[in-house]
Amino acid sequence: MRERKQDKLLGIRTVGTREWEWLLDRIHYNRYEATPYRALDILSEKYMFSCVNRIVDFGCGRGRVLFYLHNRFHIPAIGIEANLKTYEEAIENAAIYSLKAKHITAPIEFIHGLAQNYKIDRRDNCFYFFNPFSVHIFRKVVDNILLSVEEDGRTVDLILFYPVHEYIDFLETSTPFTIIDEINVPEADDKNDRFLIYRLGE
Repeated sequence: MRERKQDKLLGIRTVGTREWEWLLDRIHYNRYEATPYRALDILSEKYMFSCVNRIVDFGCGRGRVLFYLHNRFHIPAIGIEANLKTYEEAIENAAIYSLKAKHITAPIEFIHGLAQNYKIDRRDNCFYFFNPFSVHIFRKVVDNILLSVEEDGRTVDLILFYPVHEYIDFLETSTPFTIIDEINVPEADDKNDRFLIYRLGE
């Protein structure tokens, strides 16, 4: 199986899903499920990660996206995860991965906390979302990104995998972000297996 084989190469464990235990959490947070490696392969071929100063993965789960991109492009990466158990698994992955990636000087970091409480850093210019939470929280996160750009002008991109209508509608009707690319995953059974990339220029 490709997923487990690639995990093994990186020294990580990211296969599987996890549901939230409490009903209140389930209202705003979606279950953990990693982005397929074949989708990450396609994204990496189509998107210029060489222009990324630091990528932030909101709802990073066990860290697959960040480990993959950090390993392939040697870019700084930071993951935000609200589920404590999942966050701890990401930290365990990072410990083993770091032994395999000693040659990569770019830092990779994981933070346990709510996405809307993460203070956007001026180095952050690429943000990844795989439907981690409700549009209510998504709005707050995007507002934080917009405030950061006001303070430190720069071009920033949002990468949405398996984008939901609520996210798209908010970005296109209530923000200055514009869509710059749509990347479909070949031979996918689901038409939503695609990436939408939105950009806000200086």
